[in-house]
Amino acid sequence: MQRTEAIIFDLGGVILNIDYHLTRQAFEKLGIHNFNNMYSQAAANDLFDDLETGKISEADFYKEFNNRSGSALADDQIRNAWNAMLLDFREQSLAFIGSLESKYKLFLLSNTNHIHKKEFHQIYHLKKRARPFDDYFDKAYYSSDMGLRKPNANIYEYVLRENKLDAGKTLFIDDSVQNIETAKALGIQTILLRTGNFIEDLPL
Repeated sequence: MQRTEAIIFDLGGVILNIDYHLTRQAFEKLGIHNFNNMYSQAAANDLFDDLETGKISEADFYKEFNNRSGSALADDQIRNAWNAMLLDFREQSLAFIGSLESKYKLFLLSNTNHIHKKEFHQIYHLKKRARPFDDYFDKAYYSSDMGLRKPNANIYEYVLRENKLDAGKTLFIDDSVQNIETAKALGIQTILLRTGNFIEDLPL
């Protein structure tokens, strides 16, 4: 393994605790019983893909969700159920990232959408913070701002190119195997962070 110069972190399941089942359960309570066919950790249908690449507005997403699910839910019902998966930040993981700043270039690369982005920043600021969340990184990349989404190779290539990073000297940490596989194919060092494991326990 080459010497690592840069680390790219995923967000959900790595820095932010999430539980996809809570969103599925929230939608089931609203009468939506096929949510896993629409969205999961492993895959998303075109509606959620469009949301996570910024191709559809929040208002249009709610309207189209109702059209496709045959429901008539209020915007806030959909929003609250969709946000149910977002829990709390891993405080020790945040502190650990802060301790790495003098050793590596640090980046965030997250598949997210404007609804979740707004919500997890609010969660972050429920505690008194010394700095904004994005300031932990040289740059934070969100799929909905980029128009690109993991596991497609072009999102990794974009981050490497924009920051002049050597793939072989860059480490990518994610909790989804499909995202890891693409990064690995591009020559990026990878760590699959499994459930119950934490970045602060890694030998970085």
